[in-house]
Amino acid sequence: MIGLPYSWGGGGVAGPSLGKGRGAMTFGFDCSGLAQYAWAQAGVRIGRTARDQWKNGWRVPEGQVQPGDLVFYDSDPKSPGPEHVGIAVDGERIVHAPSTGGFVTYAPLIRRGYLGAVRPGMSPDMEAVRPAGTAPATSEVATR
Repeated sequence: MIGLPYSWGGGGVAGPSLGKGRGAMTFGFDCSGLAQYAWAQAGVRIGRTARDQWKNGWRVPEGQVQPGDLVFYDSDPKSPGPEHVGIAVDGERIVHAPSTGGFVTYAPLIRRGYLGAVRPGMSPDMEAVRPAGTAPATSEVATR
């Protein structure tokens, strides 16, 4: 999906789409639509917005991020919670749909506004495989 345009409200489980509002004329992904699509390809359903995605799964400590983990950024101190999400490529980079006028691309994982990472799709019976020191994001975990 590298190179596809950013489209506000665009994309989801079925792939890129026309966005909504200011993204209505652009075929592509917004950040959370790209994340939702990627995890759907792995057979895991996650929420549509960055805030929904942040609330489910297992928190991953900095330094233990693995490929596929969702990495969140808080770019608006006046609004609690994440406004942006990327997908970890490795422990140093993400792939993300950055903003209007941009394209799906790579970026550094640790950057301004870094909030944390979540590993979706985990269930309590998978606890033995999660890295030491990780904890659930909430009392609920993502459902398939």
